[in-house]
Amino acid sequence: MNSRPSNPTKLVIRSSTLLFCGVVLIHLFAAQIDAQRSTSRWQTLNGESCSHFISFFCALFPRKQENLCDAPLVIARGGFSGLYPDSSIAAYQLATLTSVADVVLWCDLQLTKDGLGICFPDLNLANASTIDRVYPNREKSYSVNGVTTKGWFPNDFSLTELQNFLLIRGILSRTDRFDGNGYLISTIEDVVTTLNREGFWLNVQHDAFYEQQNLSMSSFLLSVSRTVSIDFISSPEVNFFKKITGSFGRNGPTFVFQFLGKEDFEPTTNRTYGSILSNLTFVKTFASGILVPKSYILPLDDEQYLVPHTSLVQDAHKAGLQVYVSGFANDVDIAYNYSSDPVSEYLSFVDNGDFSVDGVLSDFPITASAAVDCFSHIGRNATKQVDFLVISKDGASGDYPGCTDLAYEKAIKDGADVIDCSVQMSSDGVPFCLRSIDLRNSIAALQNTFSNRSTSVPEISSVPGIFTFSLTWPEIQSLTPAISNPFRVYRIFRNPREKNSGKLISLSQFLDLAKTYTSLSGVLISVENAAYLREKQGLDVVQAVLDTLTEAGYSNGTTTTKVMIQSTNSSVLVDFKKQSKYETVYKIEETIGNIRDSAIEDIKKFANAVVINKDSVFPNSDSFLTGQTNVVERLQKSQLPVYVELFRNEFVSQAYDFFSDATVEINAYIYGAGINGTITEFPFTAARYKRNRCLGREEVPPYMLPVNPGGLLNVMSPLSLPPAQAPNQDFIEADVTEPPLSPVIAKAPTSTPGTPSTIAQAPSGQTRLKLSLLLSVFFLSLLLL
Repeated sequence: MNSRPSNPTKLVIRSSTLLFCGVVLIHLFAAQIDAQRSTSRWQTLNGESCSHFISFFCALFPRKQENLCDAPLVIARGGFSGLYPDSSIAAYQLATLTSVADVVLWCDLQLTKDGLGICFPDLNLANASTIDRVYPNREKSYSVNGVTTKGWFPNDFSLTELQNFLLIRGILSRTDRFDGNGYLISTIEDVVTTLNREGFWLNVQHDAFYEQQNLSMSSFLLSVSRTVSIDFISSPEVNFFKKITGSFGRNGPTFVFQFLGKEDFEPTTNRTYGSILSNLTFVKTFASGILVPKSYILPLDDEQYLVPHTSLVQDAHKAGLQVYVSGFANDVDIAYNYSSDPVSEYLSFVDNGDFSVDGVLSDFPITASAAVDCFSHIGRNATKQVDFLVISKDGASGDYPGCTDLAYEKAIKDGADVIDCSVQMSSDGVPFCLRSIDLRNSIAALQNTFSNRSTSVPEISSVPGIFTFSLTWPEIQSLTPAISNPFRVYRIFRNPREKNSGKLISLSQFLDLAKTYTSLSGVLISVENAAYLREKQGLDVVQAVLDTLTEAGYSNGTTTTKVMIQSTNSSVLVDFKKQSKYETVYKIEETIGNIRDSAIEDIKKFANAVVINKDSVFPNSDSFLTGQTNVVERLQKSQLPVYVELFRNEFVSQAYDFFSDATVEINAYIYGAGINGTITEFPFTAARYKRNRCLGREEVPPYMLPVNPGGLLNVMSPLSLPPAQAPNQDFIEADVTEPPLSPVIAKAPTSTPGTPSTIAQAPSGQTRLKLSLLLSVFFLSLLLL
């Protein structure tokens, strides 16, 4: 029987190393050991028996003593199959280049007609290759676990025949740009020889099927093990393990039983996997570990929210079984609790305070590697390894309706340095926070209530809208906010349980909220459409902001919270500069490829910092980076900090170069491009990056090195390259210069039904001029009577 918990040779080495390290650490670090006890120890099967001084050693020298630390394994399914075709040599090579040193390479083992073993993700070759185009007439039907299945099967083709077609993506939602690279099917020996490394996992999904075709998986495995080091063998079939138990000896591979869906039937015992799960001692008789879907451990309810975790990991560990988890991929839907952040999902399995699984099977091993090595066992108060501003966009608007009290409170809790307010004006002169001047963009079911307020304002929008200046503040307060869903077209939605939660707040309430949190370093107030509001609506948003800041105590030194005023209009910032000493931030809306010296000099006259968009740093074509501009470098050389927007967690918002991982994207902009701040709808992801343990090391690991902009284009077939893009524009002085803001022009009263009075009492100075003019006209008319 080969049900061994671990390799005896490794145990001897581990024991001697343990003794040596224990003596050294007890003498050198006795005082520090206690402080590390609750946070350093992995709760994996082996880690649970790891002593505290070994945990401390691993904390000091992470990834230097892999066997000592007993961190969860990162298993690369088909290599880096989230980008390259599954099981291609390129996928395996990328996995080894971007993952932890001990990454395990997963191969779905299939057998050819001539009894050779190949790595391919599916029994039907047509699901991830061009075989159906090369051999269109060789489709066949077989019974697979009792189900008649049509396709092109490996057992019908020799290895020579299999070299005549190419590997392509198996999941249609992924990019097809690498399908033309000419990747061929590889034998197990090809993979091992090419990569020249250990750490190999063979998955035998269909032993019973191949046996029916007179092909023996067990015979092949015994044969290949003489030349190839196999670390793990997994299968969902019980009889397979009964056949090979005892065949490999004490130093053979670890056997892992794979669970499929709980209601699915295990083909050789005719029992459901759910029933087998209830008898882990039975599994222990032929396996040392189990591989389960994520839902076995952290199940979801019908709305895709997490429910309390099961006891499976603890139960398996008590039975002496390691627990590996499958189903991790950055480009699939995950529980809403994770806010579309794959790192958070990994951490919930490896660092949740109750248990840690022993390994994760991932299509994106770079993310799993970073989660395990860089972000595990760090608290919210951990030392910051990198300094930049985390600036919210309408608060934590990826989790709650933007600009609501709940969105701002979560942004602060999540670690934002600066929270923002995009100031809009109500018809009665109240400044408040809302992303858009058009209420339809942020409010639920608005059209039903205020459809008669819809107007056309070509200066603001090419389509009619219901604008904030058409409603009073009490009317706006009565509205129900709505969470933004920018990727609705992809059927990706945000936190539906909270889609209408929270309440809109005034600028005054926003400023009062910010003052109560010492963790905040500042507030950013965005002002747009100032000229139109002055000239056409009689509303002075600049004066309204200044008055509210004064009333909230921000102008007299009673609060240390820094104030930044942002606008796309230089005239607005010039006006603020004349009347206050607040920092000003110039936002460049356009995507630019360069910025002229004259434009920079002009900006420095009225701005302390600049905001640009992501594409102005890393331009892209069809979501592939094409290079890097010098815009950040040129602005910073002129002492202008650069903040970049807009960062989102959803994978569809990121270039393929970032591997569908918001943390990889942030790393490219912070560590790679050196920007000074991120403007984000998910402040938690950016704030956690600051505590990234890997950035504090002398040698930064490969999974935390910034991506090479344009690197993926260099490995793409010329025929598959995305279309070339015209160069982005130069930003010149003429793009900056604007005429001064015009004075406020009082708006004449209107009697349109449903339109609020224009002389309603205003709390700040922007409507006082209008009111005084109206009163003057009134008294003049009395004199003329």
